[in-house]
Amino acid sequence: MSAPNFVFIMVDQMRGDCLGADGNGYIDTPHLDCLASCGTRFNHAYSAVPSCIPARACLMTGQNQWNAGILGMGWGQCHMPNDYPHTLAGEMSKAGYTTHMIGKGHFHPYHASMGFNSMELEESSRLQNQGILDSYRSWFYAQVPSGVTPDDHGVGFNSWLARPWHQEERLHQTAWTATRAIDFLARHDKSKPFFLNVSFARPHSPYVPPQCYWDRYIDAELPEPVVGDWAAMHDDPTTAVDTDAWRGKMKDRDIRRARAGYFGEISFIDSQIGRFISAFRRQYHEAFANTWFIFTSDHGDMQGDHNLWRKTYAYEGSARIPFLVVPPSTAGKPACGVCDKVVELRDVMPTVLAAAGVEIPKTVDGQSVLPLLAGQDVDWRKYLHGEHCRCYHDHNEMHYVTDGRRKLIWFPRTGQEQFFDLEQDPGELRDLAADSSRKEDVALWRGYLTEELAARDCGWVKDGKPFCIEGEPLVSPYRDKRRVV
Repeated sequence: MSAPNFVFIMVDQMRGDCLGADGNGYIDTPHLDCLASCGTRFNHAYSAVPSCIPARACLMTGQNQWNAGILGMGWGQCHMPNDYPHTLAGEMSKAGYTTHMIGKGHFHPYHASMGFNSMELEESSRLQNQGILDSYRSWFYAQVPSGVTPDDHGVGFNSWLARPWHQEERLHQTAWTATRAIDFLARHDKSKPFFLNVSFARPHSPYVPPQCYWDRYIDAELPEPVVGDWAAMHDDPTTAVDTDAWRGKMKDRDIRRARAGYFGEISFIDSQIGRFISAFRRQYHEAFANTWFIFTSDHGDMQGDHNLWRKTYAYEGSARIPFLVVPPSTAGKPACGVCDKVVELRDVMPTVLAAAGVEIPKTVDGQSVLPLLAGQDVDWRKYLHGEHCRCYHDHNEMHYVTDGRRKLIWFPRTGQEQFFDLEQDPGELRDLAADSSRKEDVALWRGYLTEELAARDCGWVKDGKPFCIEGEPLVSPYRDKRRVV
């Protein structure tokens, strides 16, 4: 059989619990649910550094955050480098694949290829201050009267505000991304296998879905935010008035509007994924039957949970992500339909390379999930270590360790710890760090974190416990130079 194709679908800021297949009875994601039914869905998938740039660095290199060199967006960190010796697209290109990206890259500088043969980018508004129009905006301005912009809805790119999209549905970034993906199917070199990265810039705010997707949710029953018995500290009225607030308890109507807009964006993405799959299956049936589909997100979105908004947190709404792996239909359904092993974005690269029969570089820290699809009993990580540098506030810098069943969070700038039993308390409503009956559990998980920090030899362990060097950001030695193996 010829080499398989790969369609890697990436979304931006989608929570792991925003799939019907994950048990969310409020949201409509029929096409993603169908994909999940044909492959393996990972219950405990996480973003180790839950913000855009570091998450994508881990994904594109297959490295953990320390070796990728970026520990967050903020204090002491950097843009994603463009000189990694091995990247997912780069290795696939070297193996003879046509590699193409459509949508959000977030690479630096704007034209950095990250190993792709070609790109059509939709970078939201971040390039405008450089006087650059990305592929989407160049197309958009050719479709509309002079003076009309994609931003005329007036909602910011980190705002909790929401409203319907102000233009025709076909002009929305999500529709454009799917249209360009369908066009790729027609124009790529049919003599070569392809690796297509379809990278939607939503449901990241602004939450502005087309009108019919807004209407689907604005008057519907929606889940209320979960607010832990420890979360009163984030009920901050002063910060809440900021339309880009990272914390604060908003009015019930505003929370409802944010969630309606967010759910609407996700359902619109789902419909466009369905549109792409339908066109692919109908027009190129043989190629479709020989194609792997992988779906994930770079991180989640708090959506008011625990009086928090946006991302960069260790909590489930921010750190847990959807992760689906679907083999070609010719290979049949995997033996394991739902997997409870803890996986991370670094696992995408080795999975794709293994499925393509391409050698996995020694720089890669992630693991191929293919044995998990087959239901094999393999040596797998016991837990995941995640973190994020100071971003919105000093107190938010965090480290976490979890296996999807238990989670310890450490806030280095305050010394506070939190411990959650996710099996009994998936909403993280009850902090058990000071519960005397969980003392041994807390010590065990603190030990895991200590081991991770000690292995870095960065001075962040003292007297056998995690230790913060005050006044200095934690910076990877690979921030400004690439790791050599």
